[in-house]
Amino acid sequence: MSTVDAAATGSAPGVGAGSSDAPPPPEHTAETALARTLQRIARGDVLVVVMSFVFAFLIGSVLIVIADQDVRETLGYFVDRPSDALTAIWQSVTQAYGAMFRGAIFDGPGYARAAERVREAGGSGTYVLLPALSAGLRPLTETFTVGTPLIIAAAGMAVSFRAGLFNIGGTGQLIVGAMAAGYVGFALDLPIFVHLVAGLLAGVLAGGLWGGIAGFLKARFGANEVISTIMLNWIATYLLFFALKTAAFTGANQSQPTSPSVRENAVLPQLLGSGFRLHAGLFIAAGAAVLLWWLMSRSTIGFHFRAVGSNPRAAQVAGISPSRTAFLVLAVAGALVGLAGAVHVLGTERRLTEGVAGNIGFDAITVALLGRSGPVGIVLAGLLFAALSTGGRFMESNQGVPLDLVQVIQVLVVLFIAAPPLVRTLIGLRRVDHPGAGARVRRARRASSGADRAAVAAGAAAEVDATAAAVSRAGSPDPAVRAGEEGPVAGPAAGSAAGGEGAAPPSHDPSPDPGPDPDTAAERGEDGTDAQEEER
Repeated sequence: MSTVDAAATGSAPGVGAGSSDAPPPPEHTAETALARTLQRIARGDVLVVVMSFVFAFLIGSVLIVIADQDVRETLGYFVDRPSDALTAIWQSVTQAYGAMFRGAIFDGPGYARAAERVREAGGSGTYVLLPALSAGLRPLTETFTVGTPLIIAAAGMAVSFRAGLFNIGGTGQLIVGAMAAGYVGFALDLPIFVHLVAGLLAGVLAGGLWGGIAGFLKARFGANEVISTIMLNWIATYLLFFALKTAAFTGANQSQPTSPSVRENAVLPQLLGSGFRLHAGLFIAAGAAVLLWWLMSRSTIGFHFRAVGSNPRAAQVAGISPSRTAFLVLAVAGALVGLAGAVHVLGTERRLTEGVAGNIGFDAITVALLGRSGPVGIVLAGLLFAALSTGGRFMESNQGVPLDLVQVIQVLVVLFIAAPPLVRTLIGLRRVDHPGAGARVRRARRASSGADRAAVAAGAAAEVDATAAAVSRAGSPDPAVRAGEEGPVAGPAAGSAAGGEGAAPPSHDPSPDPGPDPDTAAERGEDGTDAQEEER
């Protein structure tokens, strides 16, 4: 196809609908299964979580090295013997994280010592294996014990977060739940199963009531739930301090701010015997995760919670009351957190103290956010935080690493997970957060360059047409046509250029001149200036 034809259709050669020589190149190439899999991994949360831990532990390694006195001493003569400093850095980091693993998951040296003792006593086979596993897996049981109330409380926080409410009152709700369950546990004398159930229900009701106060203030007066729940935390804290100084909670032991021990009928049963602290509250934690899934994904009230959290106005138009839903959300969340306090007192602490809540209430907020307010994510995040807590204490006692560094690692993990674009940028996957941006830019560039080529081709074709018309007029025997070289161009083109719609072109020939043939014009244009000179 000639250049003139391509210009007449308004597109460059080989581009657009006017070209029939070859089909345009496809915009998207076929993706292989491996490429699609890699894209799903890059866009998923698993990669972000894994790399968040990697970056957090790398920064924690730097802090461990800085805190190590031996490493600082070897750095003093680093230029003379760099191998000493590198060796000290490696040993400091690996021993610290090794101690964390021993204190949180599996104690290898403890396993070996227990097995050796049994062998020296004449044992063999399972007589060696069971005591050795008991010693080696003891840290894991502690991780489960610490993570049990954390998972239950985080499930309560997830209910409020998914409903669009920021419940910061986990500490207060856990304290009142623990106070109610502890009081029922040591003050009443009930049958064994009934006593335990009564204590758990007391914790649930107390926590629900405490959360319902913030919900009522939100629904009735529009009070901000963040401020009200924080203030309720302080009220519950000082209420506990006051209660532990009264005869009702202290009993005969009024010299110390602790309550009597919970009766045996109200204690959660031990799962691995008296030598371990792991109790049946672990099953309650698993049940809380299942309850969270059913409540928010399968129940009508959970649908109302999510609808109000997504769009309160649309929910109100659909007949869902946002104020009533806010009250129910905080009451349900408080009930779950109160259950966590009851499990913590009846299973682990077994008495009330001023520090019975610890950091569970605030850690539950982090666990819920880290687990994306989902049941599986909350369970994994709760066990992770429990492992960091138990492993950090062992790391501090065994290696002398400050426990504060463990908290720094926890904060860094949450920081990185809360900012997935930051993690993807650090690992070179920044474009994943803007899928198709590169392809769109390339298509825009190709379209722009194609338009430029089309414009150039159109200009060249117009110049060829003008040249051919001039040559035709020069060789014409009609004086009027030759005179048109110096005057206005006659014919339809002149009428169109002048804007006259009904103007008739002046012509001596009754039949209109079809003008130069495009193929002839193209041939003349291809011959260049020599062909024009010869024709003149």
